[in-house]
Amino acid sequence: MSKVLVIGCGGVASVAISKCCQVSDVFTELCIASRTKTKCDALAAKLAPTTRTKITTAQVDADDVQQLCDLINSYKPDLVMNIALPYQDLTIMDACLACGVNYMDTANYEPENTDDLAWRAIYEKRCKEAGFSAYFDYSWQWAYKKKFEDAGLTALLGCGFDPGVTQAYCAYAAKHEFDSIDTIDILDCNGGDHGYAFATNFNPEINLREVSAPGSYMENGKWVEIPPMSIKREYNFDQVGQKDMYLLHHEEIESLGKNLPDVKRIRFFMTFGQSYLDHMRCLEDVGMLSTTPINYNGQEIVPIQFLKALLPDPASLGPRTKGKTNIGCIFTGKKDGKDKTYYIYNVCDHQECYREVGSQAISYTTGVPAMCGALMMLTGEWTKPGVYTVEEFNPDPFLDALDKYGLPRSENHDPVLVD
Repeated sequence: MSKVLVIGCGGVASVAISKCCQVSDVFTELCIASRTKTKCDALAAKLAPTTRTKITTAQVDADDVQQLCDLINSYKPDLVMNIALPYQDLTIMDACLACGVNYMDTANYEPENTDDLAWRAIYEKRCKEAGFSAYFDYSWQWAYKKKFEDAGLTALLGCGFDPGVTQAYCAYAAKHEFDSIDTIDILDCNGGDHGYAFATNFNPEINLREVSAPGSYMENGKWVEIPPMSIKREYNFDQVGQKDMYLLHHEEIESLGKNLPDVKRIRFFMTFGQSYLDHMRCLEDVGMLSTTPINYNGQEIVPIQFLKALLPDPASLGPRTKGKTNIGCIFTGKKDGKDKTYYIYNVCDHQECYREVGSQAISYTTGVPAMCGALMMLTGEWTKPGVYTVEEFNPDPFLDALDKYGLPRSENHDPVLVD
């Protein structure tokens, strides 16, 4: 019997909560909390008739540590699932430490105001040390490792799909398929069509920042940074077809480089259509991706936040998105002295996701792993004091849970490699 506090009630959180309610023998009680309690109430009312899980709701500002502590102390959960925005990772971690409760999230910390002068100084110093210039990385949360160890608490970072499942795929390959791994290519393909000229499948601020940042990959233990979207490849994805994909910086490269140090090269690719890229470049050229406030008719606005208000809410894309996603990892290396290739991936159908939980596949492929990661923690499969990423735990029960709860793996032992 477990009590879980879920912070967040957006598209990904709604999927994770719905899936938790399918495992009522473990998730016996859930409290859904966000800034907008009415959203939590509506989701609770929708799920209550279909589950034995006892659901309550609460209002909380996840930027306020004291509010978080008051809620945690009153509810007394066994685990806090942070499925809010990555801007709030550190405040929620602080509250978990103060209240003595385990923690997990789906994406690593990213500061909201990247134009703050004090933050810029820290950022520039970190860029020199880390070797890449993305706004998001694990260093902020890894700094909490000793605090969680001393408190006897577990913090699980980035348990979505990528990061998350892709790291479990890497741990699985290292455990079962290879004696040594030479290269890892992570491929994220969304073959879905929502019918809009331009929209993002998750939070527009985070999505557009990630895509417009310099790309980077790890080779021979060192970072190689490239201009945004400057490396393009084509790949024929199972059940999706031929797609253009571009090399991006992504957080799991950082943790995989740390935890699988003998891998010679790790890259991350994501597919984009030409229309998406044209719109993004135009918006960037006219300043709409800026986080610097401007004065308009006496009112201060942040351009990218204004753009977010204009774009379709990602949570609204479910009923109109058709097609499939294909996300996985291609490996090269050696087994029993022989060269080997291996591809492990998942294909997910947007419309099937919508029929099951009312969301498109982007939210589904993040929300299901969040539930499965929480399941690992609550059942004792993944618990040890400190701060960890997914590949540091046994991948087998996690992948078995994904197979069971909606994201089954596929395998190819002779894949076409990415050049």
